Amino acid sequence: MIGALIGTAVGLAASPVLRAAAARYSVPYGEPLQVCCPRGRYRLPPSGSCPGCGQRGGPRAGLVELAAAGAGAAIGAAAHWPVAPVLVWAGLFGVVLGFVDAAVFRLPDALTLPLAAGTAVLLVTAGLTEHQGGVLLRCLYAGLAFGACYGALALLAPMGFGDAKLAPSLGALLGWYGWHTVLAGFFYGFLLAALWGGALLLAGRSGRGASIAFGPAMLLGALLAVLTAV
Repeated sequence: MIGALIGTAVGLAASPVLRAAAARYSVPYGEPLQVCCPRGRYRLPPSGSCPGCGQRGGPRAGLVELAAAGAGAAIGAAAHWPVAPVLVWAGLFGVVLGFVDAAVFRLPDALTLPLAAGTAVLLVTAGLTEHQGGVLLRCLYAGLAFGACYGALALLAPMGFGDAKLAPSLGALLGWYGWHTVLAGFFYGFLLAALWGGALLLAGRSGRGASIAFGPAMLLGALLAVLTAV
């Protein structure tokens, strides 16, 4: 309970920065980042209205804060030393990536590549701290396996290469908990995507064969796998 409360507080504290990043990167490929004025570049209130110029952008009011608080609570409940910093790092990037992908159907390199680099550094640090060389090797194999699977899907199926660039980070993180968690994260991602696509179809908000953002399902599937592993 204490961990969940701390995680919720951290998520809410970080939400102005996360909202600003989600608004900034929610642009189609090749277009410049959305920056209304310097004051709204790095922090935005829950309303999404820039404190400098009043221009509103990004997700609907309150959604980022709700997602950040929920992710923080889940991570706080599941986190334990020494993998807690990795979960926090992935959670912060995950909130932004989920909203960006839902808005413009892309996962920018400017977010997925720092996520991958930070995840690698933090996992190696955690493994060396606890003398878990075998676990680190499993994380490496899991990241490669996730990347290979999603890379093949990006080549052969209607899936974006942004998903393939996100996959190694999630696979490596899931590898810390074991191969059963890696498989669970992979399965949950597709299950959640199918459920979301079916819900949109039933609600009349999309047609057969319509594209959906797969990144949020990948992220939520990985989080669900971690929660069921601890």
